[in-house]
Amino acid sequence: MNQWFERLTEQVALAHDEATVKATLEKLSREAGFGAYAYLNLQAETQTAISNYDVEWQQRYFEKSYALIDPVVRNARDQLEAFAWSNEASLRMSKERRNFYGEAGEFGIRSGITIPIKTGFGRMAMLTLASEEADFAIGQALNPVLAAAAVAQLHSRLDGLGAKPTHHTPIRMKSDELTCLRWSAEGKSMKAIAIIENTTYANVAFFLRNAKSALGATSLPQATAMAKEFGLI
Repeated sequence: MNQWFERLTEQVALAHDEATVKATLEKLSREAGFGAYAYLNLQAETQTAISNYDVEWQQRYFEKSYALIDPVVRNARDQLEAFAWSNEASLRMSKERRNFYGEAGEFGIRSGITIPIKTGFGRMAMLTLASEEADFAIGQALNPVLAAAAVAQLHSRLDGLGAKPTHHTPIRMKSDELTCLRWSAEGKSMKAIAIIENTTYANVAFFLRNAKSALGATSLPQATAMAKEFGLI
């Protein structure tokens, strides 16, 4: 895999649009013997993915908030180093974990390698290459430095291109919440928003509090930044 990481770094550096990056990921993943890839970006309580996993699995993964129980994501958070994994179930596993692995296996996700990186400001990203063979990934040679460098290059390119995710955590906000959030992004105070929208200060505070909660944000500036990033406002 070490030469593969070098190829990924080189090919991504040459890709000048989103479609080319995605095509490169798919092509190189298959060349390495993996059937699918998933680039996952984690920010606060939300996650976005760029992946060629089955669309039904992506929808299920995000609708059911599987990132919170996914053992691969948990391991990535804990060790922050490239690792191989297999989802072969055992009686020692929790029922929740066995069920998750069983569902993933239905979509041909039975083993893989995952490379997590820190991306700054409390965020992290990870690239996973997945195989339908339960023992394919175990034993793959993984140089953690080469792996992290390649994924950092990938992250930088996708971020710079403003690549749109194939799926993301469902974010449900009402029109009043989005409206107040947009005015806040335009620099208006809550008092000013109340006057503009012909409502009360208490209502504006309520709408913005709900918007922060929906986004998993801890502050109003963070909420407006995330809403812009997700194309909500």
